[in-house]
Amino acid sequence: MVSPVVPPSAVPPEQALLAVDMQGYSRIPEARMASVRSDLDLVLTTVLVQSGLKPPRADDPAFKDTGDGAIFVLPAGDVALLVDPLLGHLHSALTRYDRERLAASPPLRLRVAIHVGPLSQPDHRGDAINDVCRLLNSTALRTALSAAREHDGFLAAAVSDAAFRRTVRAGRTQELPENQFLATTARVQDKPDFAEPCHLYVPRLVPQLLAPYLSTIPSPPAAQAADPVTASEPGSTQPSGSVAAPVHAAHGPAPAFQFNGEMHDTTVAQDIQYLRIDRGGR
Repeated sequence: MVSPVVPPSAVPPEQALLAVDMQGYSRIPEARMASVRSDLDLVLTTVLVQSGLKPPRADDPAFKDTGDGAIFVLPAGDVALLVDPLLGHLHSALTRYDRERLAASPPLRLRVAIHVGPLSQPDHRGDAINDVCRLLNSTALRTALSAAREHDGFLAAAVSDAAFRRTVRAGRTQELPENQFLATTARVQDKPDFAEPCHLYVPRLVPQLLAPYLSTIPSPPAAQAADPVTASEPGSTQPSGSVAAPVHAAHGPAPAFQFNGEMHDTTVAQDIQYLRIDRGGR
């Protein structure tokens, strides 16, 4: 049977994309790489099924093994499930894996990118694949995973603006409302022409705590001129060239304090908006 000829002007159907990359895979001893990758594949397959999604077969063009991760191409209608419940299931699976893994096995820390866009059939080629890979490798997402690691986390996710508008902003992710995401701009160090809005999610790390990590990322000179940094209220998800630190009222950046004992001063206590308790012993 001869496949119909598709005219070049025809826009191919949209697909949902999930890209995953494991931090530090290249530093794992070669003798252990296969077993660690097998563990990753099992985790990904499990959470896809838990989320009501059908994992592509290894020989399916909709699945691409990238060595230290994978790219999954799914129907566009599944994009909301990739955000919620998949990110929640993935966070739980990685936490459980870390609790049960052997001491010799490295933890699984993952960067995840979610996007939706047109792809040609059946080879799944198009800008959407390039964009989800660049989102996965963006400085913002790498920084978010470093922040997650500092808070004993194992996952950082970036949702493209197109996917975010159709899922989170449209109210299709009940467990992950919009205020759990931090809006920023995704850039890749060696791709100066790529600068796309995205929305970061790090489990158990609210945007107000994540924002200061991203504020240290230098913006390219052209971006600084085009997108001046504008301070925003806590909880704001306004994207900018770099992310401003949380702001308290209209009086500048919210101060951060560290208390080493009980605190009874009501002048300070009544003004606290976000509290992080470090239970680590000294």
